[in-house]
Amino acid sequence: MEAAFGGVTGSQYVRRENILVCFSHLRWNFVHQRPQHLLTLASAQQRVVYFEEPVFEELPQPLMRTSVASENILIVTPVLPLGTSAAKADAVQRRFVQQTIASMPHSRLIAWYYTPMALRFTEFLDPDICVYDCMDELSAFRNAPPELGQMEKALLRRADLVFTGGLSLFETKRHLHPAIFPFPSSIDVRHFHTARRPGREPADQAGIPSPRVGYFGVIDERLDVDLVALAAKTMPDVHFVMLGRVVKIDPASLPQAENLHWLGPKAYCDLPDYLRHWDAGWMPFALNEATRFISPTKTPEFLAAGLPVISTAIVDVVRSYGAAGLVEIADCDDLEIKLRSVLSRPRQMLLQQVDAYLADMSWERTWNAMAAHIERAYQRKKVVPLRRSA
Repeated sequence: MEAAFGGVTGSQYVRRENILVCFSHLRWNFVHQRPQHLLTLASAQQRVVYFEEPVFEELPQPLMRTSVASENILIVTPVLPLGTSAAKADAVQRRFVQQTIASMPHSRLIAWYYTPMALRFTEFLDPDICVYDCMDELSAFRNAPPELGQMEKALLRRADLVFTGGLSLFETKRHLHPAIFPFPSSIDVRHFHTARRPGREPADQAGIPSPRVGYFGVIDERLDVDLVALAAKTMPDVHFVMLGRVVKIDPASLPQAENLHWLGPKAYCDLPDYLRHWDAGWMPFALNEATRFISPTKTPEFLAAGLPVISTAIVDVVRSYGAAGLVEIADCDDLEIKLRSVLSRPRQMLLQQVDAYLADMSWERTWNAMAAHIERAYQRKKVVPLRRSA
């Protein structure tokens, strides 16, 4: 594994580097979002190891499948035999974590958690800094493990720093940790600005008539499928393009109509090619426990692409983009009126205001601010080591 990741074997000199080991419930190649943006930037300063949740296959013994996402990012996926018990799975993953870290001599170790459930097999770790990047309220998601709440409490006791994926999430957790900081979704402006320029149109979208209203992202219990069905029914002249992988809900339950187009998941690099040919972006999120604290990354991405945007009343969207007049907020009662109003406006109408709003937003700024918090926490611990309770 060292050789595949630029390690040194059989040498008298072993270079010691900083290592960030991330434990995530999300596959690296699932959707390009917050973890990929932040950890790619982190990899410029240290090695990054990204531990995914296990997959289960027909094989006699567990194995550790590795792949290289980039020169300094290693993806580790535990592959376990079908029928492996939870206790055995934890034991195997613990061994894989130990082996991986032991194979990489390091001067500083950062443990970075997206899922508290990883504590079941990483409780032995004693990193220089422990970070919990709480990007969502996972306990509110469908099929969340019943012990997730207790595991999060344990992680909060161990963490030196807690970051949250939005202001609402920060407000509900700020009393739980002395060093918690909000970092809402940011934006790769340059990438989505390309949607403002003429360019190719993907073949699977080329035959769809205009006007087009589009959504991209994971399609799960957070999407209001009844609202999607209502929009398609009441506006038969408008075509709704839906991009994204369907998870945790039955694809057969998705509404069907001649003007409703489910085109499946798309690569992050291809999104501007779709967005440049849309007339508006929309975020038809359900208002439920799973969306109560979300801060959708796609909000600034739609805006950077130059699209007018309409959304349901997601709190973080209303308080920021809605209050700034950049996103129309609508529900089932006024969706058609507001959507048609958005479609009738000149597309260039808000671009100057949008660009001014997004000028100070970037994943680079977000990561740099996070890295500064990490460095300060590290220096504090060097002076006065903090006692941690398990």
